[in-house]
Amino acid sequence: MPRLIHSLKDFPDVLRGGAVAIGNFDGVHRGHEQLVRELVAQAHNIAAHNIAAQTTPAIVFTFDPPPIAILSPMRAQSAPLTGIARRAELLHKLGVDLVVAYPTDMALLRLSAEEFFQKVLLDTFAARVIVEGPNIRFGHDRLGDVAMLGRLCETNGLSLAIVPAAIDEAGMISSTRVRELINAGNIVGANELLTQPYQIVGQVGHGAARGRTIGAPTANLTNIRVLVPPHGVYAGCVPMGEHVYPAAIHVGPNPTFDDVSVKVEVHLIDWHGELYNAQLPCTFLERLREVRKFLSPAELQSQIASDIESCRAIFKKYVAEGR
Repeated sequence: MPRLIHSLKDFPDVLRGGAVAIGNFDGVHRGHEQLVRELVAQAHNIAAHNIAAQTTPAIVFTFDPPPIAILSPMRAQSAPLTGIARRAELLHKLGVDLVVAYPTDMALLRLSAEEFFQKVLLDTFAARVIVEGPNIRFGHDRLGDVAMLGRLCETNGLSLAIVPAAIDEAGMISSTRVRELINAGNIVGANELLTQPYQIVGQVGHGAARGRTIGAPTANLTNIRVLVPPHGVYAGCVPMGEHVYPAAIHVGPNPTFDDVSVKVEVHLIDWHGELYNAQLPCTFLERLREVRKFLSPAELQSQIASDIESCRAIFKKYVAEGR
């Protein structure tokens, strides 16, 4: 069974008749996890009562790009927390069988709530159960809500499960909260809300190669399509094959060398090899310090050595805690 598809054309019959949830699911946070647990449970419940079914999928229907990017193209858009591939990976880890990342267009957005329900949920998915949060809005002008969804499900013989919003001591867990924490450099706080620590992916490009001269060669990440944390030095890690390496991550300029260009540079601790042009996933664990100008390259080198040891210790702690 595929984990991710981008079209509803020729939707496989084997994937019909399951449980479906609709939403952006950006970041895949603890609130999403709560909803997905119900989605998976509902799919298993269908299977338990239908011996003839070969499979009963738990499906997430999401949008690529998000509808707001089509409806308000001149409006500045926030960078996503996760790309679609990462989103599908995280949802799959929670038990979702299939993510449909629909290529959002005006034809889809013009569908009324009733038309969307008929064309997508009934005609394509032949859904048996719909699982949603209390704030669901769907269809043209977002006129579909929980009450309308309930009526449509009842009329067409579908079950509807509404999952309460996940709440902690600071309020509702949401992608907006995660984004605010990351923008504030509070990686620990953001990771507490996420199902997996925050990750960016970039292509390794050519840098100034200064790191090699001070004993800490770095991979210069380019073409990053998700939200990048603010300027600072961070402890993180990078998976390479079956091994995960601790990493020191520098986001921002290099004022010690009067370099004002903003870069994301990653030093893989204990890694030896060529990374140029690779797609490198980089996970953020904690923020160590701000970016600052040092009096000399030697002072910077001493600080980098200290940063690397801090990164080792933080990574070791996270591994010991099973994160």
